[in-house]
Amino acid sequence: MKLTGKTAIITGGGTGIGKAIAHALAAEGAKVAIAGRRADKLRIAAEANNLIQLLHHEVDVTDRSSVARLFQWAAESLGPIDILVNGAGANIVDRTLADTTPEAWDQLMAINATGAFNCLSAVLPQMRERKDGLIVNISSVAGKRTLKLAGLAYCASKFAMTALGTFASLELGPLGIRVTNIYPGEVDTPILENRPTPITPEHRARILQPEDVAAAVVMIACLPSRANVSEFVIKPTTQDFA
Repeated sequence: MKLTGKTAIITGGGTGIGKAIAHALAAEGAKVAIAGRRADKLRIAAEANNLIQLLHHEVDVTDRSSVARLFQWAAESLGPIDILVNGAGANIVDRTLADTTPEAWDQLMAINATGAFNCLSAVLPQMRERKDGLIVNISSVAGKRTLKLAGLAYCASKFAMTALGTFASLELGPLGIRVTNIYPGEVDTPILENRPTPITPEHRARILQPEDVAAAVVMIACLPSRANVSEFVIKPTTQDFA
C-alpha cells in the first residue's frame, strides 16, 4: 500500500485505461476520484470492485467551468490532489485528411489537447503551493510518430498533448512537480469501436490491456519524489513501431 495517504483524480475514468488506473491506484492505498462525461459509466466503474471505493463526478474537460467545478468538488471531497491523470481521450471513424471535417478536428483537439491543459491548469495552483505533485498524461504512440491508422486529427491532438507535458515537465520539475507522458500503443479499450475497420477478437487478445498501462502508472506514482519518468512508451510485443 505504497500510496496510502495520497489522493488522485483521473479523467476519462469511467472506462478503459482511466478506469484501470483508478482501480490500480486505489489498490495501492490512494484515495481516488474518477471523472468523465457519463454518470452511468462512472457509477459502474466506481462500484465495480467491492474492495475498492472510488468517488466520482461528472466533467466535460473541454468546458473550463465544468473543470473548475470538478476540482472544487475534489478539493472538498479529497483534499489536496497529489496525482492527476489526464486520461480523457477520443478518436473518430473518418481519419484521413480528405475526410476530416473542421468540426471533427475541433472536437479531438478540444478533448485530447485542450482538455488536458484545462485540467493541468486547474490542479497546478495547489501543487505549486506544496511544491509537490504528479501529473500523468495518457498520450499515445501516435503522439510521437504520425500514423495513418490513428488519423490526422488524433495524431495532431496527441502531439499537442506531448508538447504540453514536455514543456510542463521542464518548467515544473525544478518546483518539485513531476510530469510524465505515457505513450501506449494499441490497447483493448472502447476507443477501438471507432476504428474504420473493426478488429477481430484475436487482435484484441494480443494487444495491450488497460491493466498493463495502469501498472506503469502505479510504478511511476510509487517512485520517490526525486525521480521523474518524463516519457514512457508501452506497446504490444506484436506492434512494430515505437
